[in-house]
Amino acid sequence: SGVKVVTNENQLTLATGSGVAPATFAVEKDFRPLSFTSNGEFEGEVVFAGYGLIAAGKASEGYNSYTGLDVTNKIVLVLRYAPENVDSKRRQELNLYAALRYKAMVARERGAKAVLIVTGPNSPNPGALAPLSSDGSLSSSDIIAASISTSVVDTLLSGSGRNLKSLQTALDSENPHAEGGFVIPKVRVKVATAVERLRKNDRNVIACLPPARRQVAPAEYVLLGAHFDHLGRGEPSSSRETAEEAGQIHHGADDNASGVAAVLELAASLAGEEEKRPDEFQRGIMVAFWSGEELGLLGSSYFAEHPPLALSNIVAYLNFDMVGRLRDNKLILQGIGSSSVWRRLIEKRNIAAGFNLVLQDDPYAPTDTTALYPKQIPVLAFFTGSHDDYHRPTDVADKLNYEEIERVTRFARSLALDLVTDAARPDYLKVERSGSPGGRDALRAYLGTVPDYATEVKGVKLSGVRGGSPAEKAGLTGGDIIIEFAGQKIASIYDYTYALDAVKIGQPVDIIVLREGQRVTLKVTPEARK
Repeated sequence: SGVKVVTNENQLTLATGSGVAPATFAVEKDFRPLSFTSNGEFEGEVVFAGYGLIAAGKASEGYNSYTGLDVTNKIVLVLRYAPENVDSKRRQELNLYAALRYKAMVARERGAKAVLIVTGPNSPNPGALAPLSSDGSLSSSDIIAASISTSVVDTLLSGSGRNLKSLQTALDSENPHAEGGFVIPKVRVKVATAVERLRKNDRNVIACLPPARRQVAPAEYVLLGAHFDHLGRGEPSSSRETAEEAGQIHHGADDNASGVAAVLELAASLAGEEEKRPDEFQRGIMVAFWSGEELGLLGSSYFAEHPPLALSNIVAYLNFDMVGRLRDNKLILQGIGSSSVWRRLIEKRNIAAGFNLVLQDDPYAPTDTTALYPKQIPVLAFFTGSHDDYHRPTDVADKLNYEEIERVTRFARSLALDLVTDAARPDYLKVERSGSPGGRDALRAYLGTVPDYATEVKGVKLSGVRGGSPAEKAGLTGGDIIIEFAGQKIASIYDYTYALDAVKIGQPVDIIVLREGQRVTLKVTPEARK
């Protein structure tokens, strides 16, 4: 996945209306479309809106770049980043609202048709165009969006008696007497953006060992899985590479060659066991190597929506993601709350294994269990913990603890054998809200929705909702597509994240979803995230 510029379809011109020919600017030199732009064209007046920020808070603490501005059917010009000359606490607060997508969404929600973003002279890398880097989303921001150079802005402001340096300097200190936003006089801008969203085919690798015993009923399986994708040279936005490491290969030894190795060994060992004692195997073994996990659980989500067999025939899923760096004998097992059998089996088998276990009930871990648990499948995720090499080129094979990977795999093998030889099927429990986030975000408001990252829609499609959550209480369900939340249009997961962060805890808001093609309005009450 990714984006590329369709060079001959991008255009930026500036007309003063004074009989002078419009100034024309070059793509990739003077301007560049942003990865989330809507493809299209618009011509209109330009409004300068400072840093383009709207941050919630009291009058003395909040921030609103749009105070007194009407940007309806206009082009908005905003500075990149957040004010520079404020204390670190204030900068942290404002940086929460400084993402380019957020600024584009804010402009769109106020009626703007396009947003132009400039890296100001006081900012890091002054004048630089924002990189065309994909954020992993398949959705556009539903507004034309481009990064422009300071030379373009100089031309824009040339007839206004203002310059970008002085405007930014006043804004950087949050000077209450600084000029706010304004309509840039005597100019009209025409902007056209076109990017191609690259969609590539990838494959999960699935293998199946049917049970040796003949059965009248459909065969049941225990599913073992690990994702086999990683970050390449750091192209996905989740890379944690330093500036010195930029562009280097992210080897992914722990994340997730360790998990792949564990599943391969388990598959070979369990196949050998079935050959030795076929009459004891009540169930078959299915192994899966997932693609697209780092882009949002794409492979496992596809499997969950397009299974090669009835999902009801999968009695449990064991996941292996980062099992190569065991420290202090501590093994983390996630998803314990998804079945009542897990604690009993784990405690029994750990007598011999001797791990210091950390048992976590929440099945919605940031790994492939999150795609399968909503399909009524008990899940258990093996994890030896994060580390400073996570998502960096320094996650290399020399740093793996091979003896401990073998211990973890032997322990998992004993649990898998229990599952395939026990005639009793593990029960499925719907997990109530966890006391800790356990997911990919750190928002203060909580709804309990589980997005389906693999489906390309306008809005946010849900794969499920958490038990006991505000979303479940409101009547949301898997398959719903959120298109509006708290009065804000939702075009992508980013719009939804920003909207969720802005609501008040305990105050009911409307949420509009598409359900089987029909608009359904529900009332949901956000809770505080524990």
